[in-house]
Amino acid sequence: MIKDYFLNEIESAVEKAIKDKKLGGMTEYKRGTLLTERPKNADFGDFAINVSSLARFAKMAPPMIANTILEYVDKDDNDYSVVAGFINFKTGKKLLVNSIKEIFEKDKNYGKPENVKTEKIILEYVSANPTGPFHIGHGRWAAMGSVLANLLKFYGHDVYQEFYINDAGSQITKLGNSLAIRVRQQLGEDIDFPADEIERKNYYPGDYLIPTAEKFINDIPTCHPELVSGSQLTLEEAKKIDVKIFSDFAKAEMERLQRELLENFRVHFDNFYSELSLHKSGKVDECVNKLKTSGKIYQKDGADWFKSSDYGDDQDRVIKKADGSNTYLTADIAYHIDKLERGFDRMINIWGADHHGYVARVKASIEALGYDPNKLEILLGQLVNLVINGNEVRMGKRKNMVTLDDLIEEVGVDATRFWMSMRNIDTTLDFDIELAKTNSDENPVFYVQYAHARACSILRNAVEEKINTETGEKTPAPLTKAELDEIVKNYSAETILPTLDTAKKLILKLEEYKSMIKTSAETRQVYTICRYVQELAAEFHSFYNANRVISEDKEMMKARLALVVAVKKVLNNALDILAVTAPEKM
Repeated sequence: MIKDYFLNEIESAVEKAIKDKKLGGMTEYKRGTLLTERPKNADFGDFAINVSSLARFAKMAPPMIANTILEYVDKDDNDYSVVAGFINFKTGKKLLVNSIKEIFEKDKNYGKPENVKTEKIILEYVSANPTGPFHIGHGRWAAMGSVLANLLKFYGHDVYQEFYINDAGSQITKLGNSLAIRVRQQLGEDIDFPADEIERKNYYPGDYLIPTAEKFINDIPTCHPELVSGSQLTLEEAKKIDVKIFSDFAKAEMERLQRELLENFRVHFDNFYSELSLHKSGKVDECVNKLKTSGKIYQKDGADWFKSSDYGDDQDRVIKKADGSNTYLTADIAYHIDKLERGFDRMINIWGADHHGYVARVKASIEALGYDPNKLEILLGQLVNLVINGNEVRMGKRKNMVTLDDLIEEVGVDATRFWMSMRNIDTTLDFDIELAKTNSDENPVFYVQYAHARACSILRNAVEEKINTETGEKTPAPLTKAELDEIVKNYSAETILPTLDTAKKLILKLEEYKSMIKTSAETRQVYTICRYVQELAAEFHSFYNANRVISEDKEMMKARLALVVAVKKVLNNALDILAVTAPEKM
């Protein structure tokens, strides 16, 4: 990376100046003390380093320190200057040429770091109850989680994606009771969900269960022939069916629909882990017994309490209620221990911001059971505000909800994925449906995809003959396909030279891709990729509008076409991580 090259040159120069006793009282320097930044005034340079922090050690004025350091720098064809306590750097031709050369040489692996410490990571996200359709909040976690998985894999980590199915609670019985009412309605009974608001909370009254009820009526003679006397289920027979049969059928159907939607949304889990299977395996009881044996459990008011406050939680937590039932925490403890026992180096969970208070208690349980709590990372995220025609749509209850399926049908997979990923996870996202559908520069996904399509169009036009629609006269193509292939397949450093003066900003933005990938992977942020491709698209559009790519100056044309190819490659790579298509025509 160019900024790393600059920093290394300056830090090496500092070390040499100290060795020669040219920096006053400085006797040593710890690398990483100085940082690169972008000058506010672009005329000063591409990057800058403020050396003023060294003044208290050197006992010298910052400008004198900066000038002394520059005496030890091999400037090559780069331009260095001093302004106050800043050393400014303007990138020379050699570095610019090499950065484009690297894009061609590494192609799909451009930006992939080398010699990094990689880990075996389990990434858990979405993990919705199998009780209904995904709401748009689930869509945000699905998009961001899958992009993070793609990013971490590209970085070099071994990433395993898991969906934790919350299928062991009372909500499954609640789902079965709800389906039973819908089935009886479909069979002609005049029955409805309770009108009383408190009683109604024991059901899922959303219309989404009506198709499931129809499927149940059609399938029950085959899957449970013992419950049907004839060829069709009758109302009287439906009334006698145990709620568990309704629950199991509804859960299976909801899971099927959820998995289909995830696949359509380009989200691919390696495993769907059932909470119910965790209980059946005995792992939940095993963890509780280990905590009891080690003295981490005590009884109070008939309940079992975990001493989580001993490990940084703000209070102790109940893991078994007085009625003998487990709390949500009990299974979660066992689930995270199971992850560690499966051999993962790191666990990353994406949770909603409402789970903020849950982090400390889960980490406490991990430490209490003898594991490193720092192996668990929790990414807490805000939800989504849906905006339609300038008005926010109230989200929440399953009845009359706007589902992720609805949203995808309205704006498409590409727009949904991009919009869901383009804000920092801890920031509430305003998803403007009308804007997401528009073919305009204000729609970020369109703007980025159009940049890729424009690059493809330029490359097509470079090798296509032109026909005058009025006269039928043909004009030969500016380049032969063989000449274009030569640029793409056998790129040489000299190719780009003619356009360096007009393309510097664009080249620096392309080179920035490497540092963006590194920072995004290390900080677990994906919105930075969306921001980057928007900025790259803006630089490319600006370059295209200011410079004629296809022209009679063949050497200049080849140079600019090489740059177009580089832009296309980097945009394609970034959109691939986002799992957003890179169209060749729009």
